[in-house]
Amino acid sequence: MSTIGPRPIPTLDHLPRPLYARAESLGAGSWTTRHRHDWVQFSYAISGVLGVYTSDGSYFAPPQWGVWIPAGTEHDVVTSMQAEMRSLYVRSDACPWSPSECRVLEVTPLARELIKQFCTFAVAYPEGDSAEARLVAVLLDQLRTLPQVGFSLPLPRHPGLLALCNGLIAAPDQVQTLQQWAVQLGVSEKTLMRLFQRETGLSFRNWRQRMRLLTSLALLEAGESVTQAALGCGYDSTSAYIAAFKQLFGATPGELRL
Repeated sequence: MSTIGPRPIPTLDHLPRPLYARAESLGAGSWTTRHRHDWVQFSYAISGVLGVYTSDGSYFAPPQWGVWIPAGTEHDVVTSMQAEMRSLYVRSDACPWSPSECRVLEVTPLARELIKQFCTFAVAYPEGDSAEARLVAVLLDQLRTLPQVGFSLPLPRHPGLLALCNGLIAAPDQVQTLQQWAVQLGVSEKTLMRLFQRETGLSFRNWRQRMRLLTSLALLEAGESVTQAALGCGYDSTSAYIAAFKQLFGATPGELRL
């Protein structure tokens, strides 16, 4: 049965083993309240698009990608459409190599099969020199080497820039130029360009393009046509949208849609 609305957060005091699996079928509009825990979380989308939101930015996992959430990071998870999610909880002592920031990672075919097999194990799987413990060791090694992809959208901390970005996310088809935003914020265009780069690590143009492409994922998942998704996220040309989409995701909208 699919969960719709607020999702319960597991009440775990500790993880009984270095790795713990959670499988969920999520309905459109499922979400969690903002929370944190003492272990790493890796949320992997088998189908649907997951959105993970933190104070530092937003991270999107289309099918076959996942979001790595470091221990102690406050976050909430939202699915705009139905999704099949697999979450791995990892004890911090089992992954001392964990990065300190959220990342979106590509789930390789080998990692996918290992996760699938691990999800069949008992919560208190045998440790020591058991077959289960050996698979867990291989899976952890695979998680360490998963390729990082650019499906994140960093948010600035500057109040004026943050308001600008939130406005663009709410209405990605806005056509205001950087110069118009600079006038609104009372700074020069060059100052705004430098501030935006320093706060987000991206140019304004690149940030807005990434935001539009990530926004379009939910439109595609909702069944919108490629042309409708292109127009809905601010592109005038379907061909330009497809080209930009393929450059970011490595596939066309039609190829990525399940």
